[in-house]
Amino acid sequence: MIHGSSNSVQAYIGCEAVDKEAVANAFCKAAANYDNYAEFQRNVGQQLLNKLPKDLSGKVVLDLGSGTGYFAQKLLARGATVVCVDISAGMLAAAKKRCGEADVTYLLADAERLPLETGSVDYVFSSLALQWCADLAEPIREMKRITKANGKVFFSTLLDGSLIELKKAWAKIDSYQHVNDFISNNQVKIALAQSCCSNHELDCRKITVWYQSAFDLMRDLKGIGANHVVGRSQGLTSRKALMQVEQAYTVFKNHLNLLPASYQVCLGVIHL
Repeated sequence: MIHGSSNSVQAYIGCEAVDKEAVANAFCKAAANYDNYAEFQRNVGQQLLNKLPKDLSGKVVLDLGSGTGYFAQKLLARGATVVCVDISAGMLAAAKKRCGEADVTYLLADAERLPLETGSVDYVFSSLALQWCADLAEPIREMKRITKANGKVFFSTLLDGSLIELKKAWAKIDSYQHVNDFISNNQVKIALAQSCCSNHELDCRKITVWYQSAFDLMRDLKGIGANHVVGRSQGLTSRKALMQVEQAYTVFKNHLNLLPASYQVCLGVIHL
């Protein structure tokens, strides 16, 4: 969700810089094969989509962080006119290939600076994109601004505790940052208050994805482009370190010898 510019754009989470150009590049590299690794993302997005009206005829819906257009296609099937916004040109190209140009507009843009007029959409749908923003209040303000009176904003984001097993496994190996930090449920509430969104619903739930190995989990994270980690050195991770992580992760195995990847997910609805 970055404006078309060759300049590196940075935001800040705490003391750490988020290089949005690096995030965009990671998603561009993943675009061609993203759908092969995005089962969890589809699961969460479907749970969020279930909160939208079944009939969207005559409605304009912003799909913010639209990725390859999987949910834009579903919104179109409900009768909506869709605006796809993403940080990645590669993802937008994939979405355009999937959805075509009828009733869809594609915008390369930043969620914190949406190039849309005030009150121009009926609904916003944004699933698992906002965790890449430094301050959740900023995209919430923008989503609120561009949504019509009596419209709604539907969003999902990851919370603190997501990928905790992977974080603990890496902590056994070294002291570097290998897994992104996520905000707490209380921080989501603060962001909503700062954005003057008093009428909202939050549905927070834990979702566990089971893997045969830690390698499989890390392959999925890389496959969807979510392998950019704030504060991590850009050096390559050695094969030895990966093997050590695999061994450290085995403490979480269940009785079927499967390894969990736990996600704490917040599904939010803002009523305007």
